[in-house]
This record gives sequence, structure tokens and C-alpha cells, in this order.
Amino acid sequence: MRILMVCLGNICRSPTAHGVLDKLIKDRRLDDRLEVDSAGTGDFHVSEAPDRRATEAALARGYDLSQQRARQVKSSDYEFFDLILAMDKTNLSDLHERCPPHCRHKLGLFLSRSQSRLEEVPDPYWSGSSGFELVLDLAEEVCGVLIDEFVN
Repeated sequence: MRILMVCLGNICRSPTAHGVLDKLIKDRRLDDRLEVDSAGTGDFHVSEAPDRRATEAALARGYDLSQQRARQVKSSDYEFFDLILAMDKTNLSDLHERCPPHCRHKLGLFLSRSQSRLEEVPDPYWSGSSGFELVLDLAEEVCGVLIDEFVN
């Protein structure tokens, strides 16, 4: 199964979720059956490393984002990935507009698997460290659910 995490610029939220899920996949030795990547709906940060604050917050919890580079969602992603999870409703709307009709069933909101009252992962770009910690909290919860769904 291939999962794509998507946010706007692919430098904060989606690389964090990517890093969390990647570590869980490796820890559970599922890397022969589960694959994760991330991308942005926008092209603002293509080829850039994740935001320094996201990288530092993730590393403090044991997640390494250093090998990731931002990229934009491409048309082949809709066919290649089995599940495409957007961090917010605007990202989801952008994905729906570009997605071939026969692939739209693959699209969803990342937090649809969360017990949180939030429907969207808040963009921490303009916030302090607490925003990045919240993204990590949400990513750990949802990525844990994704692993459990896959295993069960």
C-alpha cells in the first residue's frame, strides 16, 4: 500500500506526517508492504528541506526529516498512490480539482482517522513551537491508526 501525505508547501505538516509514518513502518518492519511519501499542492518550496522548526520538533521525538525534499503533487500520483491524505479542506479541494474522477475515492482528510475535534491539521508555519508540537501529536495519533488499520 502506498500513502501520500499532502499539505500546501510540503515543508511543515505533510513532511511531519511522512516522517512519523515512515518510522512506524520501519519499526514494525512493514517497509516491504507499506510506503509513504509527501507532497504539496503548491510549488512554493520545491526541492527545499522541511522547515527547520518542523525538523527540530520531529527530531526531538525521534523522527528524522532530513532526507526529505519538498515536491508538488504530480498527475501520476493519483494513479500511483492507494491513499492520498490532505491536511486541510483547501488541500483536499485542490486535489479533487486535479484528480481524475476514477481516482477520487483515494482522497481524504488526514484527520478523518483522529479522535480530535479538529477537522484540519493547523498550519504551524506562522505559529510558535506549540504549533509544530500539535502537528506531531496529531501525526502520531493518525499514523498509529493507519498502521493498525493496515495490520488488521
